[in-house]
This record gives sequence, structure tokens and C-alpha cells, in this order.
Amino acid sequence: MRVLIVGGGVLGTMHAWQALSRGHDVIQLEREPEARGASVRNFGLVWVSGRADGAELATAARARELWAELGAVVPGLGFRAAGSLTALRTDAELAVAEAFVASGAAERRGTTLLDPAEARVRNPALRGEFLAALWCARDAVVEPRTAQPALREHLLATGRYAWLPGREVRELTANGVRDDHGQVHEADLVLLCVGAQLGGLAREVAGELPLRRVRLQMMQTEPLGEEFPTALADADSLRYYPAYAGPALDELRVRQPQPAVAEEHDMQLLVVQRRDGGLTIGDTHGYAEPFPFDTDEQPYEYLREVTESLLGRELPLIRRRWAGVYAQSLTGEIVHRARLTERAWVIAGPGGRGMTCSPAIAETTALEAGL
Repeated sequence: MRVLIVGGGVLGTMHAWQALSRGHDVIQLEREPEARGASVRNFGLVWVSGRADGAELATAARARELWAELGAVVPGLGFRAAGSLTALRTDAELAVAEAFVASGAAERRGTTLLDPAEARVRNPALRGEFLAALWCARDAVVEPRTAQPALREHLLATGRYAWLPGREVRELTANGVRDDHGQVHEADLVLLCVGAQLGGLAREVAGELPLRRVRLQMMQTEPLGEEFPTALADADSLRYYPAYAGPALDELRVRQPQPAVAEEHDMQLLVVQRRDGGLTIGDTHGYAEPFPFDTDEQPYEYLREVTESLLGRELPLIRRRWAGVYAQSLTGEIVHRARLTERAWVIAGPGGRGMTCSPAIAETTALEAGL
């Protein structure tokens, strides 16, 4: 078959990989010269630990396997089986972790509870004060700024893949698509991976998608000057990820409200070291549109304070700050996947799971679309 992918982000590129690996020819169109959305404005975390039991955890676990397989043949992805530590600093936070372990949920995710000394064996850079940490060996890291170009280079080497950036699709035709250059691209199957662009063509061909857009803020430091071998989260991630839900978490919300800035911006701390030694730090969650065009400094200061308290040292200078927007399903699905015509599908809205789950999402699309 000839498969046409609309969208150059990680979701679209993983669909291209799945189609090629199944013996099909692929053409991929992207409206920008390079993917510039949430696929590059993220942590590069392959995050299994906090996923909800059932389809979400199964998808994340399968995606983790696929990332590892692909990382072995595409070094530019920067895949690292780094694992993660979630630092617990109060008795109420520790109680949530202990209930999580006792329920068996931690075992299903490859997670164990460590004391501070054990946690520092995993990540010696954590010299600050904390009571314990959840260690998840299944969490991993890729490099979001290089992952898509590296994967495309791998796909181009097959001779059965074409990458056409700077092409905005204007029309879904009976036999393919027409782009804004007036060129018609014929295909047996069209997969629209529209990202957070929910208007325009997406609305025209699919109507109002059951998705909402979410805005985040993140930053990256100069090189830390030492190894930071694991990903790191603070206990606000217990409030954010569904795996930790239960009476202990309900009690935490009552006994230990978030600081005002963290509550206002729906924050959690996530930290991961980049290949150049800098730390990517975030993040916030904004749901009310229209989104501001500028970034807010107060969340950045809060993130700095929490990170420094766990490291027991000052952070290097901040090199970059950015905001990003992703689309998230409103129906509880892992992703919105719908057949539009005999030849066309739309796949969008994995939310904050996009980098983690995209390989498995693409695999499921391939199966459902008969590739």
C-alpha cells in the first residue's frame, strides 16, 4: 500500500515507522519546515510509572518495549533506560506511596519504595532532604529535539519513504490529499495526525473533535556539571497521575494543599538531564483558552526552588524557557482514533502521553487500519 501521513510530530512519525516496517511505501507531509509543537516541547520521558491500570498502563508498557527496540537501531533517539525517582518529603506523601506499594499497583509498574540512601545510590545528585522515594525502573528517556529527525533519517534509508515539509494539506480527496502548493498526493490510506491543530482541515473533515488543548511551561538549564542519571518527580505528580488515586491521596489533598502557585497552574515537578548535561524542568498545565501569548515567571521560580531543595544546591543558569500546547482526549481514551472515509483516519489527542505512548498508538492504528 501507499500510506500518506499528515503531521510531522512524534505521533505521525511513529505511524510512518509502523507502515514502513510492515512493508508499505510512505509519504509524510508537515506544514512547518520541521515539527515545532508538543513533540519537541516536552521532557522526552517514556513514563510508565503513573499510568492508570488497564488500557493506559498496557499501552505505556508496550510503547516502552517499542522505544527500546527502536532505540537499539536508531541511536539518535537518545533512548536511555534511566528509570525515575519520585521524591517524598512529608508523612502524608509517604503515606500515599506506602498505600500504592501495599495495593500491588507499584509491583505492576516495576516500582519500589526506597529510603534516602538507596535513592542516592540511583541518583547521587539528590543531596537535599526527603523522607523516601518511589523508584520505577521501567521509566525511560529519549531526546525530543533529535528523536524525529533521527527516526526520519532511518526511514529515508529504506528508499520507500518521502518527507515533504512546508506542505499544508488543504483538502482530503477521494484518492488522497491536496496540499497548499496545489499538488495532489494519491494514497491508499491517509492518516491525519493533526497534533493540537484542531481547526482548519481537521474540523472540516472530522468536525469538532472530542479533545481539549492544554498549555504547559518548561525550561532548560546550562549543564549541571555532574551526572543526573534518573528522571525526577516531586510528590505533586501523585496528584497528577491516575495510578496513585485512593483514600491516602484524598487525605493528602486535605492535609497538604499545594502552594498557591502550584495549585493555580496545576503544577508538578519533573526533571530530566539532556545529553549536553542541562536539565529540562517543568511543568504547568493550563486549560482555559485563549492561552496567554507570554510565559509567567512565578511558576519558573517555584520550580527552581523545589528542584534546588531536592538537589541541595543552586541550579545553573536557565538557558531556555518555552511554552507548548498539546491536545488531550475528553473521553478517557488513550487517543482519539476515528475512521473518516474508506481511506482516511484521524488520530489525535494523546495528551501528555504522546511521547510515551506514540509507538504503541501507531501499532494499534496499523492493526485497526489493516496495514
